[in-house]
Amino acid sequence: MTTAQTQIATDDEEALILAAVRELVAEKVAPRAAEIDATGEFPWDIKELFAQNDLLGIPIPSEYGGLGGTFLTYVKVVEEIAKACASSALIVAVQELGMLPIVIGGSDEQKHRFLPKIASGEHLVAYALTEVSSGSDALGSMRTRAEKRGDAYVLNGQKIWITNGSVADVVCVFAVTDPAAGSRGVTAFVVEKGTPGFSVGNIEKKMGIRGSPTVELVFQDCEIPAANRLGEEGEGFKIAMKVLDKSRPGIAAQALGIAAGALDYATNYAKERVAFGKPIGQHQGVGFMLADMKTEVEAARLMLYQAAQRCDEGSADVTLWAAMAKLKCGDVAMSVTTDAVQVLGGFGYSADYPVERMMRDAKITQIYEGTQQIQRLVISRKLVGRA
Repeated sequence: MTTAQTQIATDDEEALILAAVRELVAEKVAPRAAEIDATGEFPWDIKELFAQNDLLGIPIPSEYGGLGGTFLTYVKVVEEIAKACASSALIVAVQELGMLPIVIGGSDEQKHRFLPKIASGEHLVAYALTEVSSGSDALGSMRTRAEKRGDAYVLNGQKIWITNGSVADVVCVFAVTDPAAGSRGVTAFVVEKGTPGFSVGNIEKKMGIRGSPTVELVFQDCEIPAANRLGEEGEGFKIAMKVLDKSRPGIAAQALGIAAGALDYATNYAKERVAFGKPIGQHQGVGFMLADMKTEVEAARLMLYQAAQRCDEGSADVTLWAAMAKLKCGDVAMSVTTDAVQVLGGFGYSADYPVERMMRDAKITQIYEGTQQIQRLVISRKLVGRA
């Protein structure tokens, strides 16, 4: 098969996947979005829906049970789901985030052991890096320790802000194995649910993404077999950095979806709401707002898709593009949802309309997977170097 034929086949497969996703979102996800937000409960029915339709293993290689799809297809799927429900989109995005350390740092045996159940949705997976004393400096200030004892490691410490940590069957955890080496002394491990000494602590009460549990994980003399170590000791930093290159576009896709969903709703409202004898969208003040919102959403989409293509190609500048996509999409999500509330006026401030939920959900996309300030730091260092 020629390169052109391969591209056509890939495009056709992607079109089929996205058409199916749009149908699922319209029929099953969108009607549940407000309830998911109101109850703050993890939507197990939506998780099963995604699993049954093979959406939880899109970027996992087919030899390990996944679809073997492109990263570009994956971000488009997250975007489509996030248009209706940001919490539901995180089920797909966090599944990808959590499996990345295994794909990047795992042995072939570990990949065959863990990835098929993650791809099928039988197991949910989470990613545990952040600690109380280490937000943006997650690796340099890490306190969780992993001490080698025979054929096992004993973990002690705690992690916070762990998305889906309370519902995950498998968690990729980063811990210090060599305190003298700083961030270069961090190692990655796979910790399985039910392991003695591993427990869920505080569950956060959040402004948005309420249907996605964000929790504290506690490790007290938690013994992990050495066979669950990802890579060699001290390779956790390298694995974490490579994970960020592909997890940041996933969050950018969530942000873009939220913005696009808010734009669609505000545009339709502006066509129907009449004031001073005509639809409010035909008044210049509102029409210009919608024009700016549309322009920003499309600009963000182009940047995200370019970043995703670079992930697929393994480009040398993927770190730069991942940071730019996350920065742009996160800021667009916040500005567009804020303007969508304004377009709806008093109704926009009411929980009976979805744009106030979208506005609350948008804020987190400027914070997790690296704050917007960290993205600017990454971008600037790629341009001019670091001291």
